[in-house]
Amino acid sequence: MEQETRLPKNGKEGALYGFIICALTALLMSSVGTILGVGRFDGEVAVSILKIYPIMVVIAMLLEGVVIGRIAEKLVEKFTAPSDGFNAKILFRIVFTVIGMSACMTFIGGIIANGFSSDTFSNWLSNWPRNFLIVLAAESLVIQPIARFAMVKLHAKQDEKNDADMLIEENVA
Repeated sequence: MEQETRLPKNGKEGALYGFIICALTALLMSSVGTILGVGRFDGEVAVSILKIYPIMVVIAMLLEGVVIGRIAEKLVEKFTAPSDGFNAKILFRIVFTVIGMSACMTFIGGIIANGFSSDTFSNWLSNWPRNFLIVLAAESLVIQPIARFAMVKLHAKQDEKNDADMLIEENVA
């Protein structure tokens, strides 16, 4: 059986794949959250986004890798059959991951932006549905396809190198 070239094959590739997804999602949501929070976009807001962005990427990578990703994988196993296709499993994985990550990151982003107060939970209740829908659409239509494209290109380069190495070995023998 041929291995799926659209997904990571090992831990290093998994880290790259996860980084691409977390970096793009954190950039989108840090930007959206900040712009909507202050009600404008200018140089000052752009600098604020750039300051918070690395922190949000690290938080997202840790949260997805340690908690949400593991839960999402278990849910995918529970709700899909081994005979289900690639797209069905990916869609379930996206939905389960986006539910967990958008819920957590909306809460964390609210605390980072406004501190922890009595309004934190009510702000989360009003912001999370919007964030969930934005991230679900972005992940499904743009971000996941970019990450899978990167994996396809990486695997194609690896295959070219392996083919070249095999040709050299054949010529030496």
